[in-house]
Amino acid sequence: MSLVELGRYGRNEAHIIVGRLESEGISAIAFDGGMSIMEGSWLLIPVRVMVDEDDLDEARGILAG
Repeated sequence: MSLVELGRYGRNEAHIIVGRLESEGISAIAFDGGMSIMEGSWLLIPVRVMVDEDDLDEARGILAG
């Protein structure tokens, strides 16, 4: 299992995307979400949504559709 970046989003949007993907059976994780709060700049620091490289195309399709 190798994680790849699906995209970079605002903190709230990233967590919504993770939930959406997981509801479709795709494991996803939001990286850097806590850092944006800790630094006090949660609107400025993008959160990376990561998925397994084998799920990347399907995840992109879910978000597009």
